[in-house]
Parts: sequence; structure tokens; C-alpha cells
Amino acid sequence: MSQVIAIRPGRPLTGAVTVDGSKNAALPLVAAAAALLRPVHLDNVPASSDVQTLLDLLRQAGWNTAHPVGDDHTVLVLPRETAPTPDGLGEAASSIRASYYLVPALIALCGRARLPWPGGCRIGDRGMEQHFKVYEAFGDRVRVDDNGYAVEAGKAVRGTVSLVLPFRSRGATIAAVLRAVVAGTPLRLGQPNLSPEVLGVLNALTAVGYQCHPGERVLTLVPPSSVPEGDVPVWKVPGDKIEAGTLACAVAATGGTARIEGVHGPDVAPLITALNRMGIPTTDEPETLIVHGRDTQPTGRPLRAMATLTPGGLDADFEPPLLGLALGFPGTHVFSDPINPGRHSNLIPQLVRMGGEITELSSTECRFTGPQRLTGAGVEATDIRTGSALMVAGLNARGVTTLGGVDQIRRGHADLPGKLLALGADICEVTP
Repeated sequence: MSQVIAIRPGRPLTGAVTVDGSKNAALPLVAAAAALLRPVHLDNVPASSDVQTLLDLLRQAGWNTAHPVGDDHTVLVLPRETAPTPDGLGEAASSIRASYYLVPALIALCGRARLPWPGGCRIGDRGMEQHFKVYEAFGDRVRVDDNGYAVEAGKAVRGTVSLVLPFRSRGATIAAVLRAVVAGTPLRLGQPNLSPEVLGVLNALTAVGYQCHPGERVLTLVPPSSVPEGDVPVWKVPGDKIEAGTLACAVAATGGTARIEGVHGPDVAPLITALNRMGIPTTDEPETLIVHGRDTQPTGRPLRAMATLTPGGLDADFEPPLLGLALGFPGTHVFSDPINPGRHSNLIPQLVRMGGEITELSSTECRFTGPQRLTGAGVEATDIRTGSALMVAGLNARGVTTLGGVDQIRRGHADLPGKLLALGADICEVTP
């Protein structure tokens, strides 16, 4: 029987909690470790199911992974000298979106990659076209059919590979960087994505000798002249900024005060700006986000939460939990997520079940006026961020909210309900 999460309002959340490693940062770091074809030590690896699935796929494709006894958050990625064909990566690879990060590593190991179309959250069409243009710029041959796609290495490219992305795609930026690593060639990438997750990969590569210069207009990457023998690089997955932001919204929704530790302050700066605008005093200290919810004085100022790929802008994954919070605050608020068309159509009907009154202006934009008082209802996490937003909303709704789709939430967070419980939330997992 599938589990559901039961939530009901209670006392303000208080205390301190430490976030897990970031799923969104761990996935490309695991793929980068595989692409190097050398041992790499990864610390602070989250136990979210998407990350565990990617590690399983690596093992299927020919890598070994190991971790110390009793420490599942430390992983050593080890390539094998021989590997089975990658054509066997089927159903598991189609269960997550991040399987596409493995293409460069598979090319490094086998000269080709064959993968099913990526899955994951049920959010509109998030195509692979920009990834394919990246591989074609490196001379690779791309074939697609109804079941998936294949990328086969062409003749080695000489000199710098230069291309410009039509928009700041995180996936395509990481694909270009990792393909350059495998090709051993310099890269010049126009209009790159410079999110913390991309910068985490670049910092990891810098630690093993690559010259990385991430500029807002152009990103350049130059491979090292030689690789030190015997050195095992140690990379650390940064704390999950989205988990930190979700917890901050939950604390603020209950009027609580808490410390959320393990997150880099600048990574959550756009969220801090939004919370302060609504009158929720929020600050950051080194590796800590602090919400002073008991000092909240709602401003009534309208919040325009616009997700963007622009450096320093609001990450799209902050938008859903922030929406769940803003429903309880005065003002006419506008939320927009042009990056993930269809995400609002997942979340808004669930909030309407709880009594929310929200106007959809388009497939990517909505408007509502608060404060609204929601009522607990049976709702469904159709994707990771919808699930986290519904938990925030449920903490301030009348009565009990039962949230299905727990497996979706675990794709991104190993134990988000447990962290809320540690802060004093009235929340539990039950089997119907």
C-alpha cells in the first residue's frame, strides 16, 4: 500500500535542522566523476531516490561505487577497464530526468550512449534539443526514435569547440562542459547557465586542474596539460538550497523561528529577498539561513515571484513552496514559471481542493489575493515541488491534509517530513 503524509496545523516551528546535500547539485557531480574515468570521492551525497537511481545506472553501465560502512553519504566512483554495452539502460533510466547527464561518461567509456527518453516529474515538455545541438557541435551523431535517443562519438574535434545556447539551459550547459571533459578539448560556451549547480561542477573540475572562467556572456573551459597520478579528488555536494527554502517557508507559515543549517547563503538570496518583502525577517549567516517568523509584520506588499535562468534570479524550484506560503499573506501576488510550463497545472488544482482561490493567467503565470485560509483535504504530489508546496500549505490549513505521491517527494528529498517533524510540525507518514 502506498504511503501518504498527514499534516495538520500546530505550534510554530522552532529549533535548528541541517539540510541534506542537494539533489540538483549531486546529479551532475556524479556524472562529472564518471566522465573523468578516474576514482573520485564524493562527500555529502543525499539519499534521495533520484541520486540513488543515477548511481545504480552507473553500476549497470560499468562503473563501481563504494562507500564506508555505515556512511551512505560518502561515495567513491570507480571506473572499470571493461564495461558492458550501455544499451541495457532502460526502465530505470526512464524514471529520472537526470539520466541525460550520463551521455558524456558513456561516450568516454564506450564511444556511444543509448538511453530512453528521460522521465521524472510530470511537468510539460522539457525537450532534449539543446543537448543534441551540443553533441553535434562536438561532431557526434545523434539518432532519435519513439523509445529514446542514441549519441555516437564522431571524429575527434581539434581546437576549441564554440557554441551559443539559445537560452540558459542548465542541462545543456552541463552537457557541454562534460562533453568537453571527455573530448579533452577547450570549450567556449555562449549564454551559459551559471546556477550554483553548474558552478559546483566547474569548481570540482578546477580542483583537478581545469581552467574554468564562468562569465555571464561566455563560459570557457581549458583542460589540464596532465593529470596527477595517484591523486583521488574529493568533491563535496553542497547543501540543498531548495530544501532550505522549503523549510524556511514552512517555518514562516507557522510564525516560527528557526535556524536552517548547511546551506550557502548566496544560494538562497532571492528567496530571502522575497520573504523580507512580505515582512518575514530572514537573514543568512555562514552556512545558515535564519527565519525570525515570530517577528513577522506582514507588509501587504504584492509579491512578484518570477522564476528565471538569469544569474542571481529566483530559481524555479523556489516558486512552489513560496506560493504555498504567500497564500496566507496580504497582497495581490503574481507567480510566474516560464521554465517549467505545466508545473502550475500540477499545483494549482491541488491548492483549489484546499479552498485556494487562484487565477491562472496562462500556463506559466497565476495571480491570487491573500490572505486566504485553506482547509485540509486529500491532495497529491504529482511532482517534487508540488509536494513540498502542499506540505507548506498544509501546516497552516484548518484540519488535516493528507498528501499522496510520497515517492515523488522522496525523489528530491530523502526525509523532508522528518526535518519538519524535528522542528515541531504535526506530521506523520501513514499507510492507508
